[in-house]
Amino acid sequence: MKKRTLALLMTASMIAAALAGCGSDGDNTADGKTYKVGIVQFVDDASLNQIESAIEKELDAKAAEFGVTFNYKDYTYNGQADATTLNQIASELIASEVDVIVPIATPAAMIMQSATEDNQIPVVFSAVSDPEGSGLVASLNAPGSNITGTSDALNTEAVMDLIFAANPGITKLGLLYSKSEDSSKVPVETAKAYCAAKGVEVVEKTGTTNDEVSLAADALIASGVEAVFTPTDNTVMTAELAIYEKFIDAGVPHYGGADSFALNGAFLGYGVNYEELGTATADMVVEILVNGANPASTAVVMLDNGIATVNTETAQAIGLDYSMFADMCDELKEITTAEEFE
Repeated sequence: MKKRTLALLMTASMIAAALAGCGSDGDNTADGKTYKVGIVQFVDDASLNQIESAIEKELDAKAAEFGVTFNYKDYTYNGQADATTLNQIASELIASEVDVIVPIATPAAMIMQSATEDNQIPVVFSAVSDPEGSGLVASLNAPGSNITGTSDALNTEAVMDLIFAANPGITKLGLLYSKSEDSSKVPVETAKAYCAAKGVEVVEKTGTTNDEVSLAADALIASGVEAVFTPTDNTVMTAELAIYEKFIDAGVPHYGGADSFALNGAFLGYGVNYEELGTATADMVVEILVNGANPASTAVVMLDNGIATVNTETAQAIGLDYSMFADMCDELKEITTAEEFE
């Protein structure tokens, strides 16, 4: 199924208005209630695509189990990392009177939260790295208002441990991220504090577009960094396929805060299982819509964060041994370069 983009928004509004005049009940099927589920993906990247696919698969399974229908096909959009587009999507979903909105990634979640403050449509976010720090929830255990969801919070110190285990003599570490993503703020500060305690120099470079990220990667290499760390940053993730060979050619391992970084060519990705995250998100949607759970008092779900995924092609190309990682992680996976997960 293709995700709808901005070009279809006005068309969808006109169609909805036309149908409203036809007296369609739209809310029930022969088997049971139909729920309108709006899914809003921040941008196309391998991890977020994997989450969306898992959400839809689980909703289909739960629909069969409970004898209801979750209509997400008519209400699934991709914001293409553009705030204006995301705000227009929010307006379209509200006008369509969806029963729940499922934003994937922090920037999408923040816009959907703001758009639903007055109407209180339930929001169940997925892949928000710091729900409290970004102001989405009052607390993890009691989110408050109309919002809850699942978090892919990154254990930054664990990634730093891997970097220094693979290269104990490192003296200069690069940080590559986007200042526009709230999810990067805490991990970057944690990485800087970790390096300061070890007396390791840090070089920071940022970008908000693919071209800027590519230039930032060039600058890090030119500065002589011996490794690069990127947190769970969707901006850099979308550029990974365009920059990973730069790091390979320079012999610099790139460590990222999601397995999709490794899939797209980085040396290592660390974090949660995004298929499980998507499934957990869909389960929360079902609890709220079918079983009447209150988002305000439904605790944010935090998944185990300890899976290291190594790109074996990249590891071989830069000649880096990662055998010690097996004893440092909950799970060590191996992968080769591809655009999307199978």
